[in-house]
Amino acid sequence: MQLIFLGTPEFAVSTLDALVAAGHTILEVVTQPDRPKGRKQVLEPSPVKAAAERHGLTVWQPERIRHADSVAHLRALAPEAMVIVGYGQIIPQTIIDIAPLGIINVHASLLPELRGAAPIQWSIARGYEKTGVTTMRIDAGLDTGDIALKWETPVDPDETAPELSPRLAAAGADLLLKTLDGLAKGTVNPVPQDSTHATWAPILKKEDGRIDWTLPAQTIHNLIRGLQPWPGAYTMFRGQSLHLWRSRLVASRWNLAPGALVQNGTASAGGIYAVAGDGAALELLELQLEGRKRMPAGVFANGYRLTNIEQLGK
Repeated sequence: MQLIFLGTPEFAVSTLDALVAAGHTILEVVTQPDRPKGRKQVLEPSPVKAAAERHGLTVWQPERIRHADSVAHLRALAPEAMVIVGYGQIIPQTIIDIAPLGIINVHASLLPELRGAAPIQWSIARGYEKTGVTTMRIDAGLDTGDIALKWETPVDPDETAPELSPRLAAAGADLLLKTLDGLAKGTVNPVPQDSTHATWAPILKKEDGRIDWTLPAQTIHNLIRGLQPWPGAYTMFRGQSLHLWRSRLVASRWNLAPGALVQNGTASAGGIYAVAGDGAALELLELQLEGRKRMPAGVFANGYRLTNIEQLGK
């Protein structure tokens, strides 16, 4: 099939690789312009651009895809369909109308649940026990297009967003190939979403990661797992920001104020526990104080000489 591929993040690379391996003709890869990264602000290509160059594909990086010259450029390529995975710009109706089979999107949730920019992170942060990927034919709305196919998977109780993402990316790539094949053969017929069951996964903000220790331990554990790699779940410790990378729910309980940090045993042989609003405890496994490296809890406790009980969030 003659395709245009639109995508930017690492999540989209699996789909591009699968399309190439399956023998589809990629007329052009459209991705975001190179962006400055790191302290030196060196321009870096998107993961999709790097993958496209590895395959020897033509890459195009418009600043604004909705401009008239961009629309004309894509129309001149005459694709049978377009594929979009996390491109990062709103696609106008003038582009949606170009390809006869439309623009097929791989979205990392079971639509209509978790429409929006961060479905993987929010599925974990909200404690979903299952999630998946959906292929849909996009329309002018935000993830409101007709559904083609779905794939479902359980979410492990301790799985993090960076661990779940590659599983969904691989499944999405396979689902996209099945969707294109079905559309070409007429065996896949997209159906409208039931918007009465829609939920939202908005773009993440820094403040989403701030831990409220009055919440239940399970809720905080979900935030720690889900809001990775950014903004991360964080709190205050001795007046500095403390990022919590790994935690574990335990049976221990303490009759202490929410946010109490308890060292149980010695720094070398014990654990570090934080008390939540329901009295339940979280064992903190990996932490990172502002400006420092990530470290195991035992190293943290030894290095910062924890007193028996400290208070997080202040």
